[in-house]
Formats: sequence, structure tokens, C-alpha cells
Amino acid sequence: MITVTSVKPLTNYYLELGFSNNEIRCFDVKPYLEKGIFTELKDESYFKQVALQLGSITWKNGQDFSPETLYIKSVAV
Repeated sequence: MITVTSVKPLTNYYLELGFSNNEIRCFDVKPYLEKGIFTELKDESYFKQVALQLGSITWKNGQDFSPETLYIKSVAV
């Protein structure tokens, strides 16, 4: 199973993600910003508070993505 090993918030609601297979990929969060709990991520200062947790990413109010989703929906850098 691939896990997230690093995360860096970028401009325009992108995340640069490092994975356990040594790939660096870019994930676009914009398609999720109008969906339920993810609407809080529209606040850029909150979006930038993303953190690693248990092989994936999360924000303090519980927003998260599975590492599989992050990998499949991201593009190689």
C-alpha cells in the first residue's frame, strides 16, 4: 500500500505530495471545495494547515483523503 510521506500546500488549492514509492505528485483539491465538510478548505489559511497523519493527510476539523485517492487522482510532477 502506498502512503503519503510529505505534503506541501501550493497556490490555487494544489497539494504537492510525496509518496512511499518515492514519487512526487500534485493533487488538485478544487473539485472537492463545494462538497460537504471540504467547503472549509476554501479558506486559504486553513487549507495551508494540512498535515500528515497515519500515511495520509488531514486538517484539524477532520477533512481528509485516503492515500489511494490522493495517488490515483494526482499527476506526476
